[in-house]
Amino acid sequence: MNPAAARRVVGMDGWKSGWVSLALLNGAFAEARIHETAAAAIDAQKDARVVCIDIPVGMPAEGIRRADEEARERVGPRRSSVFNVPPRAVIEATPYAKANRLSKDRYGRGISRQSYALRDKILEVDSIARRDDRVFEVHPEVTFAEMAGRTLHYKKTWTGTNERRELLRSAGIEIPDDLGAVGVVPVDDVLDAAAVAWTADRIARGVAAAIPVEPEFDGELRMAIWI
Repeated sequence: MNPAAARRVVGMDGWKSGWVSLALLNGAFAEARIHETAAAAIDAQKDARVVCIDIPVGMPAEGIRRADEEARERVGPRRSSVFNVPPRAVIEATPYAKANRLSKDRYGRGISRQSYALRDKILEVDSIARRDDRVFEVHPEVTFAEMAGRTLHYKKTWTGTNERRELLRSAGIEIPDDLGAVGVVPVDDVLDAAAVAWTADRIARGVAAAIPVEPEFDGELRMAIWI
């Protein structure tokens, strides 16, 4: 990787119709796009040094990932935004009723429909991350807490939205009012993609940190949330 080359990175966040991606060039807003799949989003960013994504990368064989436990500690009152990634066997089971029963019988707890609804996205990214080492997991709420050094208001409130936009502006990320086709994406998803991109830029510059510091692995995948 040529350190003198333009530093292009991408942050991705899921929304109801697929994915929104936001690219930074040397730390500043470059563009935003919408995509039906993670694969399409990442294929469209072949020149990006780092691609960060708000979806689990790596699933535990059993129990709870330390990444999720430690991330919840960092966001305090916003801890419910960080969910426990279910074991691989549960995510791979289908349909939901079977996955929920397996989770209860084998691990002593069920899986919510909300968590199971992420199944397709988790499995798609799992496949991509195993062949593309640019892909890192980021949690926007953890990133915003890192940027602010404190707990923020709920992201769907007026105060929470403005807190996050101001944090991004202070970091040199000014999101245009007119995002063209991306304008249909909910505000919080666009801001989350920008926060994920901020962490991607930190990874590209070699200043990011991993949660936890001591890694757990799912095969060759390091199970960590980056900030």
